[in-house]
Amino acid sequence: MNSPSPGVVLMSVGALVTVAGALMYVLPGPGLPLLLTGPAITAAGAAVRITGGR
Repeated sequence: MNSPSPGVVLMSVGALVTVAGALMYVLPGPGLPLLLTGPAITAAGAAVRITGGR
């Protein structure tokens, strides 16, 4: 069984954080920090994936 690379895991977590931030931005809650952190995590995951980090 193949284990996912760290880049894919970071991109998945970033996508989930972005969705959670968007929901919390619409609903009462601290959504803006999550909404800004999500794409940063996704970009970091893409950078790790592109550079081939393992």
